Amino acid sequence: MTEGPTITTIAQRAGVSIASVSRVLNGLPTREDTVRRVMRAADELGYVPNSVARSLRNRRTDQVAFAMADIGNPVYVAMVREIQPVLKEAGYRLLIHSTDGDAEDELGVLRGLRERYVDGLIISPLRGVTEEHIEAIVAARAPVVVIGSLPEDMPEGALVDNVRTDSRTGVRLALDHLHAIGRRRIGFLNGPLDTVPGAARAAAYREALEALGLPYDEDLVEVGDFYRESGAHAARALLSRVPGVDALMCANDLIALGALDVLREQGRDVPGDVAVVGMDDTELASVAWPTLTSVSLGSAERGRAAAGLLLDRLQNGPREPRVVVVRPSLTIRGSTTLPGTSPGGAR
Repeated sequence: MTEGPTITTIAQRAGVSIASVSRVLNGLPTREDTVRRVMRAADELGYVPNSVARSLRNRRTDQVAFAMADIGNPVYVAMVREIQPVLKEAGYRLLIHSTDGDAEDELGVLRGLRERYVDGLIISPLRGVTEEHIEAIVAARAPVVVIGSLPEDMPEGALVDNVRTDSRTGVRLALDHLHAIGRRRIGFLNGPLDTVPGAARAAAYREALEALGLPYDEDLVEVGDFYRESGAHAARALLSRVPGVDALMCANDLIALGALDVLREQGRDVPGDVAVVGMDDTELASVAWPTLTSVSLGSAERGRAAAGLLLDRLQNGPREPRVVVVRPSLTIRGSTTLPGTSPGGAR
């Protein structure tokens, strides 16, 4: 097997010393004429730099990882679209890892940072940050940014940046809107309660009902998963139990799309019979039929902020942790607006 070109053969071809070749290939200051001769010789010989060896010498991989629960979820897709350009412009390659919401998988990713397979990590733990997560972050040899909530009593050694949203306020925006258009039997289709978003939105739903003077009724709540099929199943169960429901608050847009499927199957008019609100305001909301009123939790903004925080640590070194909070907003569309009425008007 023919051995590929080495710095020795490049030096011979260029008529310079091995030390000069090494300086050029490692980007160190060298005479312009020498650089031209070395690069021409390297091209002629088909030399390909060994990035693994270079990363061992420089203790850099020029790679950053993003670990999230579900690579197919449009929320994470929106984040990736913002994270990648920021890092790419700075010379980093983005690696994507889907954990399926498995805490052990998340811990494996965090513990792997000690091996420096990447220079930094953005992670969004679906079921929250546990003591084990914190221990792994403290032991990590690379900066970490968490998208999601963090415990209030983080130890001093955990120099982790945090980007979060306020989904409780988001749920309140949605229920205030439904109440304003005259809806009083507001059902709630949620995801798993052992997840951060599921628990937060369940609590927010109860709080919002109380603030509006509406009673909490367990029959108006159905818990499933954060997928379209699960949303359809949950909607069927709730509608069969409480046929007179006049609105559905859904914990994400995928659940809401499943609910719209079922309402269409049953011949119920949206929003005439049942108004529907989703959360996340993904691209799917604007192409649904009818178009979906949804709470934006700033997925793109959170991704962009996380990338900026990580890049700052990579370029400038350790500093005190920072927290970025992205505020929610409500986008009103066809699933809550009757033709000829104003978005905030009564039925």
